Amino acid sequence: MALYIGVMSGTSLDGLDIALIEQTPAIRLIATHYVPMPDTLRADLLGLCASGPDEIARSAIAQQQWVKLAAQGIHTLLAQQHLAPEDIRAIGSHGQTIRHEPARGFTVQIGNPALLTELTGITVVSDFRSRDVAAGGQGAPLVPAFHEALFEEQPGNRAVLNIGGFSNLSLIEPGKPVAGFDCGPGNVLLDIWIHRQRGDNYDRDGQWAASGRALPTLLKSLLSDPFFAGKGPKSTGREVFNLPWLLHHLGQLPEFSAEDVQATLLELTALTIVESLQSAQQDTRELLVCGGGAHNTTLMNRLATLLPRAKVSSTSAYGVDPDWVEAMAFAWLAHCCLEGIAANRPSVTGARGLRVLGAIYPA
Repeated sequence: MALYIGVMSGTSLDGLDIALIEQTPAIRLIATHYVPMPDTLRADLLGLCASGPDEIARSAIAQQQWVKLAAQGIHTLLAQQHLAPEDIRAIGSHGQTIRHEPARGFTVQIGNPALLTELTGITVVSDFRSRDVAAGGQGAPLVPAFHEALFEEQPGNRAVLNIGGFSNLSLIEPGKPVAGFDCGPGNVLLDIWIHRQRGDNYDRDGQWAASGRALPTLLKSLLSDPFFAGKGPKSTGREVFNLPWLLHHLGQLPEFSAEDVQATLLELTALTIVESLQSAQQDTRELLVCGGGAHNTTLMNRLATLLPRAKVSSTSAYGVDPDWVEAMAFAWLAHCCLEGIAANRPSVTGARGLRVLGAIYPA
């Protein structure tokens, strides 16, 4: 029995997801723990997503705080499961993405894996994206190979959709290599707008979006962004879709209500997902949704309406909690690294070939 821990902190910056899995070789989720992100650390990390003064020192300090938070959560999880550090083969730590610009040849995740190893006494595998980018790939998304491992035995064409800050698809067809790409904004703009207008961190169940009506002129303007016209492989992040981007498009409208903007942003998320899926995989039988967006009832209902021929459900339909899929994926990626198993997919990222991903910091 091999036990691995995955630590995931996504673009939503709401907290750290920590998952304990067993690799036997089947993948089994054993336990989970969630650590909320302190407001000050969240603000510091958001500030690092754009250039600013003294950002090298600010980055170093922020990642120390991030690692201490992760180590605290890992020790709590171990205590809850009556496990010792030596019982865990490795931690797969995604770190926190602060820049992702594969077109310029780089991606940056901070998370000080050396410190995480020292604080936990466990081998850490990190820096999963850089090798794929070095091989000419997008470095993202990395989860399609894991989605394939979880769901490939199911019959028919299916897709796995992760809706975090951004949305990405994994396309699974029998007899074909898994494909996948980022679709565009997931929750990121919805979260930004509701926080700006109402002070809330997210739109629970999409209730505020449901109270408004999508604005056709704004939606057309948003959809004109060149990212949506491109085919995969492609990936994106806050460098493209952010508050200034949204305010630029809003500046072209004579007037609008805040709830109608929220409804439009939800429609943008739904439409870009569906259009991406329909252009890349015909006759999708089932769409399995994971990530925070799986809890947005309004968004899930809209996806079901736009995909009348496909069954739309969360990954819980197959016994996999949608909140923990990505943390599980990085635990699995640590396993692949230690075993010398290539975990990128050129059909997803556009890399020149298969590569073993990750850097190892031994305990």
